[in-house]
Amino acid sequence: MIAESIVDQVLSNYWLALVLKATVVLVFFLTVPLVVGYMEHKVLAHMQARLGPMEAGMFHGWAQLVADGVKFIQKEDVVPEAADRSVFSLAPAVALIPYIVTLVVLPLGAEAYAIDLDVGIFFVMAMSSIGVIGVLMAGWSSANKFSLIGALRAAAQLIAYELPLVLAAAAVVMLAGSMSLIDIVEAQRDLWYVVPLFPMFVVFMIASVAELTRPPFDMPVADSEIIFGAYTEYTGLKFAFFLLSEYGGIVVMSGIAATLFLGGYLPPFGLALIPGPMQVFGKIFALSFVIIWLRATFPRLREDQLQRFAWIGLVPFTLVWILGVSVAKVAF
Repeated sequence: MIAESIVDQVLSNYWLALVLKATVVLVFFLTVPLVVGYMEHKVLAHMQARLGPMEAGMFHGWAQLVADGVKFIQKEDVVPEAADRSVFSLAPAVALIPYIVTLVVLPLGAEAYAIDLDVGIFFVMAMSSIGVIGVLMAGWSSANKFSLIGALRAAAQLIAYELPLVLAAAAVVMLAGSMSLIDIVEAQRDLWYVVPLFPMFVVFMIASVAELTRPPFDMPVADSEIIFGAYTEYTGLKFAFFLLSEYGGIVVMSGIAATLFLGGYLPPFGLALIPGPMQVFGKIFALSFVIIWLRATFPRLREDQLQRFAWIGLVPFTLVWILGVSVAKVAF
């Protein structure tokens, strides 16, 4: 089912509707990750019995990330002498843009979305694997051995955890009978897929954290070992783009997880009066909180532990579950 968004219903001009959709997506991407970034500051602070940012913006440091952005803009843009300048400069954009593009297919309501692709989940999985190319470009072009090590770790991590991520999403597609994200949400009106597919939901979240190279899967940016991985040589606005891609990735992967397993814009029992977009935002922030919680709770894995957990643990587990879901789908 390819539905028509509320923007297309109101505006008959295709190009005007396209510009409006692109503007909304860009504003969403530039604001919600800032909220998640601020939430990380404060959540980690309270978990560690401290205050966190308190001065910027006066009220509990709400403008701290805005102040950080202004600081990054003012800093000098330094490019190493031996670096490949064109690749070095392009890498932050390659890491950032896939997350912006993914938001195009994220439904905030039955009629609140930019595009409803009939291969929406396939598009999301493809976009989620592109960001690592920017990390590889950054590590290779920096002419720094620590940066290259971090980039290679990121590539190995993507290969290891992309398969469990795709298999977990495939289980949802099998139950819903469609790859359209809106169809997947609508198929959960009677029962959210987190109930029958809870283990796959856990696998999806673990693989998402690993793809985002967030603790405890932050081996590509292990500052105690390889300085700051692929981002070691970056300064100013380019470094800020990498940080924005990290927080943007948290928002996007949380939004996709909410869409696949938590009913997307569908309300839980008793909260039907809350608009669909608010339902999605609430689920995104709840899952973002879990991702932040993991950072404060678990120590970093060793590289061999990280790979073993994926190939010996998650991949066989998801394959068994895929088999079980296919049998159940045929039987019932």
